[in-house]
Amino acid sequence: MKTKFVMGCLLLLNVLNISAQESKEAKPFVIGETRVLKSKILNEDRTLHVYLPNGYDKAKSYPVIYLLDGSANEDFLHIVGLVQFYVMSFNMPEFIVVGIANVDRKRDFTFHTDLEDLKKEYPTTGHSAKFIDFLEKELQPFVNKTYKTTETKYIIGQSLGGLLATEILLKKPTLFTHYLIVSPSLWWDDESLMKNAKALLAKQKNRNQYVYISIGMQEHEMMLKEAKDIAAILKNADEPNLKVDYFPMEKENHATILHQSISEAFKKLHPLKE
Repeated sequence: MKTKFVMGCLLLLNVLNISAQESKEAKPFVIGETRVLKSKILNEDRTLHVYLPNGYDKAKSYPVIYLLDGSANEDFLHIVGLVQFYVMSFNMPEFIVVGIANVDRKRDFTFHTDLEDLKKEYPTTGHSAKFIDFLEKELQPFVNKTYKTTETKYIIGQSLGGLLATEILLKKPTLFTHYLIVSPSLWWDDESLMKNAKALLAKQKNRNQYVYISIGMQEHEMMLKEAKDIAAILKNADEPNLKVDYFPMEKENHATILHQSISEAFKKLHPLKE
């Protein structure tokens, strides 16, 4: 009996030791892939973080979300989490998410200004036209060639990213079908984009986009006014196929708004499954 007991204890210890060894073996938890696109327009390499739907099918076409501020340590992870949640629980189709990692967002997201204080504070500023060319002529063709995509293209941008998204909406609206614009920095260049918005809208008719503009009610008064005003200008445009939602968020500030705002945008666009 004693021999059997000792042998049983040794067997148990051996099993526990194997289990302990197995538990120490870690495997990467992968939610996407990273690609590097060599940009001739920007004359630099640009890192892309790409989320593919669970069970991604190369034969199937998917809509695409283009995420500004899409570095791994910026907005990529939590926006992908929202997409996964709304696909699982709401009527949201499966999306590819392309996070565009930043190199110099002040350079890429702002257009030229002659204001000396801004040039001093933002010394590399004023190259959004090049970045928009990159989006149109290099990034979108690369994504369409690498993955099968539909015509549905979202862009998500906050703050200076929201300024850039608004500039694209007004100057090259067909680059995207859906504009999710959060706390746009329309104060840039003494609100020149705002002041020219009606004229820019008049230059390109027959728009067919969805625009979601949100702002936190705890943000600066100027930003509150600008977000409300640009939404009103867009809503009052003589464009029957331009749908605009304006969504002020009472408890949010500039630091807290993005996640909640995009969650509300997805909820509006893809309601809860019955």
